[in-house]
Amino acid sequence: MSFSRAAIFGVISFNRMARQTRTALPYALGMATASTLYYVHNPMSKHHAAMLDIFRLTPRSLDTDVSDSFLGKPFELFMAEPITSSDALQNSDANSYKSRMEVFILKLQKQICHSLEQCEAKQNSDVRFKVDRWIREEGGGGITCVMQDGAVFEKAGVNISVVHGKLPVQAVEQMRARGHDFAAKNTPLDFFATGISSVIHPKNPHVPTVHFNYRYFELIDADGKKHWWYGGGTDMTPYYLDESDCKHFHSTLKKACDKHNSSYYPKFKKWCDDYFNINFRQNERRGIGGIFFDDLNEGSHEACFNFVKACANTVIPSYIPVVQKNCQRTFTEQERDWQLLRRGRYAEFNLAIDRGTKFGLQTPGSRIESILMSLPPVAKWRYGWDFEADSPEMKLMK
Repeated sequence: MSFSRAAIFGVISFNRMARQTRTALPYALGMATASTLYYVHNPMSKHHAAMLDIFRLTPRSLDTDVSDSFLGKPFELFMAEPITSSDALQNSDANSYKSRMEVFILKLQKQICHSLEQCEAKQNSDVRFKVDRWIREEGGGGITCVMQDGAVFEKAGVNISVVHGKLPVQAVEQMRARGHDFAAKNTPLDFFATGISSVIHPKNPHVPTVHFNYRYFELIDADGKKHWWYGGGTDMTPYYLDESDCKHFHSTLKKACDKHNSSYYPKFKKWCDDYFNINFRQNERRGIGGIFFDDLNEGSHEACFNFVKACANTVIPSYIPVVQKNCQRTFTEQERDWQLLRRGRYAEFNLAIDRGTKFGLQTPGSRIESILMSLPPVAKWRYGWDFEADSPEMKLMK
């Protein structure tokens, strides 16, 4: 067969196949669509139903992890110019955990702010984060990002701080009381601290408040020894209890912990439950907990750093799907009132008990606006509650 005849035969065959495909394609697509809809609404087993819940709550777009690499484009990667110079961050060695942690939280701040702004944009809200870069006279500074009066978030703050200088004796002694063995006695010590902290207060009572904080600390002792440790955690405070949301939140944190040490989740969950406890309110818990840890320096430095990054990278996949699921739900005046009462409890804990707030207020040159960013924009206090024992409000309290 000549080349020209072969080419003609090939074109004719392809044309016939294309016509047959066009005829069959609508039927194939229709069957696939019908099967998918049936499966979504009538999963074949509990296992399949659980898998569907994961797909509904965790879109692939939320699975991107933030790294600690610095590519030299700070205004694309970060919300503002870094506190440490870009040259110093780029040229730091692999063992400089101060620089690596700073780069990581700068990038994480950008990703979280972007995710929260996307939630606003989906509700046709043009409210965005206000960026406030500040410098501390005693050393370092921070970047405070706050979004207020949005359609989804009444107030959302995502802060980073990079501070250094002399740590007061009172703060050193508090650390000694937690078990740190310092050679120094009644002496201020050189320190470096960097971290990211966020509290997000939604507008809708059916969307929980979330808080997270991840930090790194270095302290140079009187004998020249460097002490270091990590701390942090993520916790959620719903106003109305949705057990599927709570399970999603906790399971996401547990998976991150289990990849590093199977003992971490139960230990850090209990620590969180015990920490976010309002003891003067008859040991009332602030919310449903999450994980909380401090003074983490066991094993290698790299292992601790990787664990902290893994936990911080769960913020978006553990929380944003819950926001998207509930932010358009209708709510009553009573439900809003209950939200404001619970916010009062949130403020009580942060002002009277929270160790991070106390540390910030004790640190020379601290920035009060950024420290108190965690407080809700509106809250209520009422003498006594009159909700019925079997009400949704009391279900949450139990």
